[in-house]
Amino acid sequence: MAENTLYHALVLNLHQPAGNLEHLLAHNEPEARDILLAMERIPRTLRGEQEFGRVHLSLSGTLLETLNSLEFQNRASGIVDCGALLDQLGSQQAIELLGTGYYHPVLPLIPPADWEAHLQRWQRCARRLFPRSAFQGFWPPEMGFCMEMIPLLRRCGYAFVLVDSEHVQPVTPMGWETLRYRPHIARFGDDEIIVIVRDRELSSLQANGTDLDGFLREIRARTQDCEFAPLVTTCSDGENGDWFRNAAPGGNFWEAFYQPLLKQVRAGASALHPVFIQDYIEQFGVFGEVTVGSGAWNTGWNDGRDFMQWAGTQAQKNALTRLDEISQAVQSALHNATPIGSRNPELLNLLEEAHWRVLRSETSCNFFWGDAWVMRCHADLDQACECLERANACFT
Repeated sequence: MAENTLYHALVLNLHQPAGNLEHLLAHNEPEARDILLAMERIPRTLRGEQEFGRVHLSLSGTLLETLNSLEFQNRASGIVDCGALLDQLGSQQAIELLGTGYYHPVLPLIPPADWEAHLQRWQRCARRLFPRSAFQGFWPPEMGFCMEMIPLLRRCGYAFVLVDSEHVQPVTPMGWETLRYRPHIARFGDDEIIVIVRDRELSSLQANGTDLDGFLREIRARTQDCEFAPLVTTCSDGENGDWFRNAAPGGNFWEAFYQPLLKQVRAGASALHPVFIQDYIEQFGVFGEVTVGSGAWNTGWNDGRDFMQWAGTQAQKNALTRLDEISQAVQSALHNATPIGSRNPELLNLLEEAHWRVLRSETSCNFFWGDAWVMRCHADLDQACECLERANACFT
């Protein structure tokens, strides 16, 4: 490619909390239809675009669980063939799947003892549904990241992780353009991982709707002083908002932005080329070391630095405190049950249910939507406590 080529890594997050699509299909079918068609539009747009199309997708475990449910597939069959959708997402060469947490938790806000269960539960599900995918990169739900996650991400086999530009600081001296538009190494203890920096401002344009020409002008202005081939990474939700849900011809991201971009690329008329992150790393390598502050991506007026979207109200804080206490109780019970578990399957079943209910209570949506959804967290924690009480009887 030309020396002045700009590389674009497009990352889209797809998530629906447990039971949400089922509820919408029963009580608000137009919204369920919009969400399903927004997801189906991705592989439909990329069909036959394997030469130049490059899209990274993160799909939460709860979304995969819903799409893979035969009952839901039957109910949604008049809108989208969900089984075929899963097959296409896993087989199209223009799509690279990223790992994530099963119940879409904001990982720095939940007990670290629960991190591995979220990641491993997602990997078991995804490997069953997408056996040909490598899952080289990790998408932290809500882009919630802290440096303490690095050892676990490496143990789970991830080569790189997406982080938001707001929280990245150089260790190796480097300019602004280098910091934002090249991959770097971040270290925690003896472990290190490649970090890919999301351009926050360009990602907001992607999420809220922008014309291709304006997007390209902004990228050129931001990268004009780069003395290297820049990797411009934009990340947003891929099924939320009018820009992705709009079904009117030419009225959505894919028809108004991405297809025109691919048309320019095919004609050799675009300096911006879609790329898979791993391919860019293999071609250009990484530069220098950075540190990443704890934080998440921006949500409306919240900048993600203090997790205010998920932990700003007293009700949210109380739920997180209770979650931590019950998680510790479940972890302790699981540890104590190890010597006798094989002789008491009822005990193991009760503790397994308590565990997954704690994990599900950690869903980011239970906190993102404020006090209105916090009770969903408490409902799962109540059930976890009931399981613990019944399990305690098995110890005596």
